[in-house]
Amino acid sequence: MQPARQGWRVALRLALRDFSWRFRGLRLLVVCLFLGSGALAAIGTLDSAIRTQLADRGQAILGGDIEFGVYGRAASREEMAAIASLGRVSSGMRMQAMASAANGSVSPVQLKSVDGRYPLYGSLTLADGRKVGAPPPGSAWVDRGVLDRMDVAVGDTIRLGEAQVRVAGIIGNEPDRLSEGFALGAPVLVSDATLARTGLVQVGSMAQTKYRVALPPGADPSAAVEAFDRQFPTGGWTSRTRDRASPGADRLTGNMGQFLGLVGLAALVIAGIGIAGAVSSWLESRRGTIATLKVLGATSKDVLRIHLLQVFVAALVGIGAGLAAGLLAVPGLALLLKGFLPIEAGFVIDPVALLRAAVFGLLVALVFAAPPLLASRSVTAMALLRARIAPPRGLWRKAALPVGAGLAAIVALALATTEERLLTATFLASAAGVLGLLALVGIAVRRLAARLPRTRGGLALRTGVAALDRPGAPTVALVTALGFGLAAFAAIASIQTSLDAYIEGTVPTRAPDYFVLDLPRDRAEPFRTAVQEKAPGADVRTVPSLRGAILAYGPRDNLTWVSDLKDIPEGAWALRGERGLTYAADLPDGNVVTQGRWWPADYKGPPLVSVDEDLASALGLRVGDAITIALLGVERQATIASLRRIEWDDMGFNFVLVFSPGAIDDAPHNLSASVSLPPGQQGGALLRYLVQWFPTSSVIEIGGVLRQAREILSSLSVAILAAASVTVLAGLAVLLGAVAAARARETYDTVILRVLGASRGQLLGALVLRYALLALLLGLIGLGIGAGTGWFVIDRLFEFPFRPDWLVVLTVTGGGAALIVLAASLASLPVLSARPARALRSL
Repeated sequence: MQPARQGWRVALRLALRDFSWRFRGLRLLVVCLFLGSGALAAIGTLDSAIRTQLADRGQAILGGDIEFGVYGRAASREEMAAIASLGRVSSGMRMQAMASAANGSVSPVQLKSVDGRYPLYGSLTLADGRKVGAPPPGSAWVDRGVLDRMDVAVGDTIRLGEAQVRVAGIIGNEPDRLSEGFALGAPVLVSDATLARTGLVQVGSMAQTKYRVALPPGADPSAAVEAFDRQFPTGGWTSRTRDRASPGADRLTGNMGQFLGLVGLAALVIAGIGIAGAVSSWLESRRGTIATLKVLGATSKDVLRIHLLQVFVAALVGIGAGLAAGLLAVPGLALLLKGFLPIEAGFVIDPVALLRAAVFGLLVALVFAAPPLLASRSVTAMALLRARIAPPRGLWRKAALPVGAGLAAIVALALATTEERLLTATFLASAAGVLGLLALVGIAVRRLAARLPRTRGGLALRTGVAALDRPGAPTVALVTALGFGLAAFAAIASIQTSLDAYIEGTVPTRAPDYFVLDLPRDRAEPFRTAVQEKAPGADVRTVPSLRGAILAYGPRDNLTWVSDLKDIPEGAWALRGERGLTYAADLPDGNVVTQGRWWPADYKGPPLVSVDEDLASALGLRVGDAITIALLGVERQATIASLRRIEWDDMGFNFVLVFSPGAIDDAPHNLSASVSLPPGQQGGALLRYLVQWFPTSSVIEIGGVLRQAREILSSLSVAILAAASVTVLAGLAVLLGAVAAARARETYDTVILRVLGASRGQLLGALVLRYALLALLLGLIGLGIGAGTGWFVIDRLFEFPFRPDWLVVLTVTGGGAALIVLAASLASLPVLSARPARALRSL
C-alpha cells in the first residue's frame, strides 16, 4: 500500500510540474466536457427548478387543495353539501367576455368572479403593493394589458355586459393564474354580485363554475375526489388536485425535460468521441516525453498515473466551467421558453443536478480517455521512439474491462436519475447502435480503400484514397465524427421544417375574423341583420353550442366507463373533461363521412351521433356502438351512426361529437357564431357595434389569437433548435479532434510526399478530396440518422406530425457537408505548412 501511495504522490508532483495550464494539447477535451456538462447542468437545473416550484406552489397555483369545475350551471344542493363537507370552499365563475370603454375601445377579457374567501392560498397583490381579496361591488381588479389596449386608467369606468364597472386597481400577482389555463383575453376580477349585474350569466351560457376546497390537515385530496366522483358520476364534473395543479404545464414540462435531457446525453456521447481523439493526439505529441521518462526508469504505472492525473485536472476544469455556464444559461433558457413555461425560472442552484452533470462528465472523460492512456502505458520506450514508422496495433483491447465498467456506470446513472427509464434506455441503445454502425462504415471504407487500384486517377485522387488505409489512419474516427456532425445537421433541419409545417397547418393564415360566444337563440336573426348592415357581404355562420363530458363508450352490452380508465388512451384527448357538443340536420362544412351514413335532414328517430374518425380510431369505436355523455348533470346515450374526417385547419366550427336533431337540443343552450369579412374590409366599426348591441355575448377577434399562437409555437421552435445546436457544436468539436489526433501522422506522410516531389496544391487537393468523398458517403447515412432522430423528437416526444421539407433537409445536409469539409481542410492546413527539414529532424 505504501509504495502505491508514494507512487501517486510522485506522479502528482510530476504531473503538476509538467502540466500546461494553457491546456496545450488538451483544449479539445476541455471544450468537449464544457459543452456536454454545461448542457446537462443547464437542463437539469431548469427542469428541477420548474418541478420543485410546481410541487411547492401546488396549493397556490390551484387556489386550493382540490378544484371542482362544471360548465353551464352551478352545483346542486346535494353537490354543494358534498363539496362543503370536505373543507373551506371558495367559489366563482369563469367566462369569456368583452370590455368596452367610453372612448369606443374594446378588448376581450377573461372575466373571473371571486367570493369573499378568495384566495384560499397565496396572495392576490395589486400593482401598488396592496394585498386584496374580492373587489368591492361595482369595481374590478384589471390586468394592465386591458388598460393599455383600451387606453383607460385606474378610476375610469369600463362596460362589462350590461353593467358599468369601475377600475379599482391593477393586478400585480394573481396566485392561481397558471391553473386558469389558456384564455382569449387578459383577466378581469369582479365579485359575484358584480358578475350578476352584468347579465352575462344566462341559462346555457358558456360559463364555468369553479369550487376550490382547502382540506383539513392530513386529508387526502385524491381520496376526496374519488369519493365525490363515485357519488356524482353523471354530473359532468372535472377535478384537479394540488399535486396536479396544472396538468397541461406538467405534460409540457415533462416533454421538454425529456427532450432536453436527451440533448444533454447526446452532447456528452458525441463529446466522448472527441475526448478520445483529443487524448490520443495529446499523447502522440508527448511521445518523446513518455520515452524519456521510461528511459530514465519510470514504470508503465508511473506513466499512466502522471497522464491520468493531468487528464483528470483538465477534465475538472472543463466540467467546472461547463457547470458555471449551465447555471448562467438557465435564465436565458427560461426567456426563450417564456411563452409556455409554467413559471419564471431565474438564477437557481440545484446541487443534485450539478452533481449529476459533473459525475456524467467525469465518467465520460475517463471512459473515452482510458483506451489511449492504457495504450501509452503498454508501449516500451523503443517502440515509442519508432511509433511514427510502425504504429502499435491492438493495444486498446486491454481497455475493454475499464471501458466496459465505465459504460455500465454511465448507463446505470442515466437510468437511476430519470423518470422515463424506457425512453432513456431506448436512446442509449440507439446511440450505441449509431456508434457501432458508423464504426462498421469506417472499417468498410478502410477495407474498400485498400482494395481499390492505385494506378488510375491523378495524384490527388490516388493519395486521398490511399490515405484512408495508411497505417494509423484515423478513418474510423473521421467517419464517426463526420457521421454524427451530418446527422445533427439533418436532424435540426427536419425538426425545424416539421415545426414550421405544424405552425402553418395548425395556425392558418385565413380564418373567420370574429367568433361570437353565447349568442341567444332568439337573437340569431337580429345578429345576422346587424352584421350585414355594418359589413355587407360578410359570411355569418351559427351553430348550437353546448358542453358535455363523455362518460362511457363502446358496444352497448360492454361499455367502457371513463372513470374506470387508469390512463387515457393516446389520441383520446376528448375524454379529458367537458368538450363542445352540437347537433345538426346537415353534414357540417369541411366534414366527410368515412363510415356509416349521415341521417336525413328531417330525422326524428332515436338519438344518433357522428364521431370524429381519429377519436374513434383511438377508442376502437365502430358504427353501431354507443356513447354516453353527461349534459348539465343529466346522463344521455346515443348510437354512433357515422364516422367523419374533420378539416381542423380551417378554424371553423368543428366538433368531435355531432348529434342528430332531437338528441340534445332540449337542453338549455345558446349559439356560437363566426363572421368572415369580405377581403380588404376593416372590422373595427362592426366590433364596436356588436359589443354595444349584444352586450351579453363575447365577440372574439381572431387575428390576435392567431398572432399569440404563432408567437408561442415560434418560441417553442427557437428553444428546441437552440438546445439541439449543442449537438452540432459537439459534433464539430469531435471532427476537429479527429483531425488533430491524426496531425502527427499526417505531418509525417506529407513530409515524405513533399520530399518525393509532391506540391502543396496536390497535397491540399488530396486532403479536400478525401474529406469530400467521406462527406458524400456519410451525408446519405447522416441523412437517415438525422431524419430518424427528428421523427423521434417531433412525433414521440412532442406528439406533433412529422412533416419535414425534404428539399430543405437535403440542402442543409449538403451545406453541412460542405462546411465540414471546409472546416476539416482548414484544420489540416498546418500539416501542409510543415517544413520537411524541420519535420524530419523532429522524427
